[in-house]
Amino acid sequence: MAPASPAAGPPLCRPRAVVGPQGPWHSVHDDLSATGVVLVYGRLAQWLPHIQDVARVRPVLGRDWHRYQTLTHPRAKERFLASRLLLRHAAAVAIETAPDLVDLAYQPGGRPFVRGCDQIDISLSHTEEVMVVGITSRGRVGVDVELAARRMAGTGSEAQGCTPFERQRLDAADGRDRNDTLVRLWTLKEAYSKALGQGLRFRFTEFGFALDGTWARLVGPDGRDAGADDWVFATFAVDGKYVVSAAVQDAGFGGGTDLSVQTALDAGLLDALLDTTG
Repeated sequence: MAPASPAAGPPLCRPRAVVGPQGPWHSVHDDLSATGVVLVYGRLAQWLPHIQDVARVRPVLGRDWHRYQTLTHPRAKERFLASRLLLRHAAAVAIETAPDLVDLAYQPGGRPFVRGCDQIDISLSHTEEVMVVGITSRGRVGVDVELAARRMAGTGSEAQGCTPFERQRLDAADGRDRNDTLVRLWTLKEAYSKALGQGLRFRFTEFGFALDGTWARLVGPDGRDAGADDWVFATFAVDGKYVVSAAVQDAGFGGGTDLSVQTALDAGLLDALLDTTG
């Protein structure tokens, strides 16, 4: 799958479907190796057969086991379990290790990261039947998924989450286009906020997006370019009923062709540190 991106920012491919622990993970690894960025998604129904025996899954959950136990709604527990397995399997492919060895932790705002592996950045989102994971070795990544048909127009979302520039564009659209645009804008803002580690603490009326097909450009409240040339923003349709948006930064780290946890520490440096002959 060839990357398709605007001139600025890192290359970005469409999200790849993985149908359970079996993958196909080689494509995910190839995308990450080639571009430094990968988006994957899974359907809850395809992961359910692999999470029925919770005792077998528990070692892969790691520290998430305690959070899983606090959930009471059966569907929420399934979604939590499946999404964390998807995230761990994707991260394991990226750093070439086993899923149960991925030490998943969370920042104070809830943003996940792989402890001890700062060579990659990760993001997770899920809604109803779909789970999405973003991974990059270039800088930061944020992803968000939402139902394409979610009703947002006429619910106050424009006032709560749009800039004057965006509201002006929305007012020029008809009812269906207005709602579609709102869903896309909302997921883009969620993805960018997640990438920055801000979540909903970053007021959505303080930044906006100018949409151009699949891609988007970060702009200020008045529509002026915000100068985010090291970022790429994109929205994709998934399974015909979901909208997936991604925000990916290229911080100048390069693509990172070797992300293995085994080579995170340079072998030459390690030899020097352990050399006792001198």
